[in-house]
Amino acid sequence: MRRVWVVGGIGFGVCLSFVALLVVGTYSAAAGLASRAGGAIGLAKGAVPALYQPLVQKWGDYCPSLNPAMLAAQLYSESGWKTTAVSPVNAQGIAQFMPATWASHGIDGNGDGKRDIWDPADAIPSAASYDCELAKYVKDVPGDASDNMLAAYNAGAYAVIKYQGVPPYKETQGYVKTIRSLEKSFAAPVGRVQPSQQAAGAIYYAQQKLGTPYLWGGEGTPEQGGRFDCSGLTQAAYQSVGITLPRVANDQYNAGPHPARNELLPGDLVFFSTDLGNSRAIHHVGLYVGGGYMINAPYTGAVIRFDKIDAPDYFGATRVTKDGAAALPTPQPGS
Repeated sequence: MRRVWVVGGIGFGVCLSFVALLVVGTYSAAAGLASRAGGAIGLAKGAVPALYQPLVQKWGDYCPSLNPAMLAAQLYSESGWKTTAVSPVNAQGIAQFMPATWASHGIDGNGDGKRDIWDPADAIPSAASYDCELAKYVKDVPGDASDNMLAAYNAGAYAVIKYQGVPPYKETQGYVKTIRSLEKSFAAPVGRVQPSQQAAGAIYYAQQKLGTPYLWGGEGTPEQGGRFDCSGLTQAAYQSVGITLPRVANDQYNAGPHPARNELLPGDLVFFSTDLGNSRAIHHVGLYVGGGYMINAPYTGAVIRFDKIDAPDYFGATRVTKDGAAALPTPQPGS
């Protein structure tokens, strides 16, 4: 589904100078951006489905080694928020507990007298409780306490204690990096988000496609006449600078941290949703170029063009990072 966008009214003959002015002006205004400051970690707008956000926010603070964004990253990585998910090895529910692990570590999170592996009101608290139990086991191990906790989740507390830190296992090191990278995409930024180093290249690619007819499902292949839909264009733009994004717009939202509307920079992805409280309801994405405009592949019958981003269904933005994109589950849950 695509909404009808208002044409930006920019002639293609001045596209290059228009983009150049926007990019230079916006980056100049953003000079000297600060890195993320410390402080309590909240959840980014809509990153966690509204139904589960109170649970994740509450239980994500269950112990000092955990935070809500980290817990959200684990849940998303495990199940993509699917309460009925079952893995090939029979891990079950939104938190993907193995039945034997659930029997030992599942808790009655909602106090209804039952421990139900399929009920997020039990499974989400159980995931946090299990994380924090592991954190206690490895609390005396040198290094980052959260990294050690995540490593214990993947490889077992004994391995973390044996190696006095994250074990030298490729799978475990990859798991820790994945969750810590995804954590940034679920966290509400504190201070300004660092600029993207690949943004200019992504814009350059998309700018070459201005005037190309839209194609639903288009990925720019020769068989498709080089045509794109919205997420196909943003995927190809970032692929041109060595970053692989998911194919679906609502999965692209989790490819990095989320700048506020007044902190957008050229190269940010801007998203539009049918539910402003839920990133899984995102239905459209564009590539921000500055000055309130995006390069947009809007709908069947239109061409790739400049459009303003301000619309009633504007959801938010993502500043794509290579680590953030690489951390996304493959294949994407819910694709």
